[in-house]
Amino acid sequence: MERTFVILKPNAVQRELVGEIIARFERRGIKIIAMKMIMIPREIAETHYREHRGKDFYVDLIDFITSGPSVLMVLESHDAVRIVRYMVGATDPADAHPGSIRGDFATSPGHNMIHASDSPEAAREEIDLFFKPEEIQEYTLAVRPWL
Repeated sequence: MERTFVILKPNAVQRELVGEIIARFERRGIKIIAMKMIMIPREIAETHYREHRGKDFYVDLIDFITSGPSVLMVLESHDAVRIVRYMVGATDPADAHPGSIRGDFATSPGHNMIHASDSPEAAREEIDLFFKPEEIQEYTLAVRPWL
């Protein structure tokens, strides 16, 4: 089993798309093992997006992600990172395939509704940044769609 990290950004919350997006993961058979809604503190946002520091969109990105509540999730399944990234779609919504989250709901690359880890290593780092170990729940699904 593999874990990945997802942020439903402030515009997903403001547009009341949280339930729709979560339902897509659940219908796919991806298990939610941690979830919370928070206002991401600026310092945490700067740590999370440190690879973009100095780029022209960095300040807007930090201002946006800290502008309202976000929903954070840890998801688990076989090949979770790759499957979730495919479901999320390309960063630029104009390039995102129909049926993907960004392809269906996002309108701008900078405010693209959702973040998903791009590697298992990034997922571990991001999960550790946003979740305490005791916030992650271990349980078995009654039906395992991947079997």
